[in-house]
Amino acid sequence: MDRRHFITAAIAAGSAAAFARIGTAAVGDFEVTRTEAEWRAMLSDLEYKVMREEGTERAFTSPLDKNYADGTYICRGCDQPLYASETKYDSGTGWPSFYEAMDGAIGTKEDRKFFMLRTECHCSRCGSHLGHIFDDGPQPTGMRHCINGVSLVFVPA
Repeated sequence: MDRRHFITAAIAAGSAAAFARIGTAAVGDFEVTRTEAEWRAMLSDLEYKVMREEGTERAFTSPLDKNYADGTYICRGCDQPLYASETKYDSGTGWPSFYEAMDGAIGTKEDRKFFMLRTECHCSRCGSHLGHIFDDGPQPTGMRHCINGVSLVFVPA
């Protein structure tokens, strides 16, 4: 194999590995499990795309982005409490943003899609994709949990 073909093959293999995870929910042993048919029956097409296939809703489309009422944001997939309203803030990104999740509520994993490294977060109870965590948030944590509104349900206090 000449050098040009070797480099082309190496790039193709790397690209295939980078995109292999697209379309998969978090893998692991979760307390709440459902079949694909059960998930599809309980979620809208957009909710399924985001929560089970790690998609993203369009920015500025979630009514929860501008919701600042007192209450709790829970997982649409299993009703687990995820974020307290006290930790929500306006990041200006167009998605509901929080600086801290409730204890034990989320899991994380590396997301290497689109040739960048990000931290993906998912519900620790059912594995549903929530969004990503960045280190450009406000104090006291300095973190920004950028969450898809379709993954959440708001429960007023």
